[in-house]
Amino acid sequence: MNNLFKFTLILGLMCIWGKVFSQDSKELSPGYYVVVGAYAKSRENIAQNYVEVLRLKGYNATYGFNSSRNLHFVYLQYFDNLKESLQEMKHARSQPDFSEAWVRVVTGDIIPIVGSAISVQPVVPLQEAKDDAGTNQRPAKEQVSEVPEIVVADNPEIVQYPVMTLGNTEVFLSLYNARNNRIVAGEVEVVDTDRSKLLTKVKGNEYLILPDPKSKSGQITLICNAFGYRKIQEEINYPLPLADTVKSYIDLMGTTLVINFDLVRYHKGDIATLFNVYFYNDAALMLPESKYELNSLLQLMNENQNYRIRLHGHTNGSYTGKILTTGENKNFFSLDGARQGMGSAKDLSRSRAEVIREYLASNGVNPSRVEVKAWGGKRPLYDKNSANARKNVRVDVEILAE
Repeated sequence: MNNLFKFTLILGLMCIWGKVFSQDSKELSPGYYVVVGAYAKSRENIAQNYVEVLRLKGYNATYGFNSSRNLHFVYLQYFDNLKESLQEMKHARSQPDFSEAWVRVVTGDIIPIVGSAISVQPVVPLQEAKDDAGTNQRPAKEQVSEVPEIVVADNPEIVQYPVMTLGNTEVFLSLYNARNNRIVAGEVEVVDTDRSKLLTKVKGNEYLILPDPKSKSGQITLICNAFGYRKIQEEINYPLPLADTVKSYIDLMGTTLVINFDLVRYHKGDIATLFNVYFYNDAALMLPESKYELNSLLQLMNENQNYRIRLHGHTNGSYTGKILTTGENKNFFSLDGARQGMGSAKDLSRSRAEVIREYLASNGVNPSRVEVKAWGGKRPLYDKNSANARKNVRVDVEILAE
């Protein structure tokens, strides 16, 4: 039985049995992964099969699950360093099997993992295969080339253009806190510098093509917004980005421009708005989607026990009416079991700030570290009748001590 037949038989059995070669799909730890395939949660068996195909071709591949994307990622190697991961991605793309490899970033605190399943060795091709008699045959990769490939298409084809502009070059926006080795989730505002006009908002730690400002200078301003960190503003030129690679925050990695935002935590006196904390109408009860930013605030408080903050409550307008607050069940994210009372807009703004303090306290933050101040509708961001009036309903966080 020749090796090609054996390989084809194994591949057929894999497709039939699915989980014969199974491994547990572990949650991917924070860090950088050189990825060659992405599969829906329901298609874990396909991810398993692809891993086995790559291993039989001589590549040290594995896979894991990323809950934030709800996908299984097949990857060749894990890194705790962005630059190294992009260098390895460039190397992988030089191989026919992985011309569309990319780096998947998982946010969170990076803890270097040594000697575990997640620490994958560099891509190494198989040595020459031997037949049943032990004699050398064609290289193994050439032998298996007749087996139908599993096509993976997540990124467009990589092309090196003669003249590099931001219109033909992918950009990677790296949001990173070097002081505690954390990849930070956040947004970046893309602004036309000449006109001070917002072009779009994009997620950090993603590949993207930036929009053309179509301005005389071609300058783009990038403003990083990540709750718990000071805003950082950087600039890059749309038609001539290569000239900007001399700047300390821009790296050229293969055909990718990496713009580094070295994030710094808030300092005493800084004030930030919890823009992604939302409340039910007439209630000091939060919508469930508020949990993410609340947990960012909780992370801030746990990271530095010296932090003391003041929560400023704001409403849209000044009125008196019913106010719903938490009942005995202390459910911060539901109207079920809520207690109803009456009060002014200032009372409502105070209750909303207090419920955030209660949430932090329920998660171990000493209430003495959190002050509350109620403003009602005295400090609106927009006219109370404007299209943006909803944004007047907010809670600001002021850093009192660090």
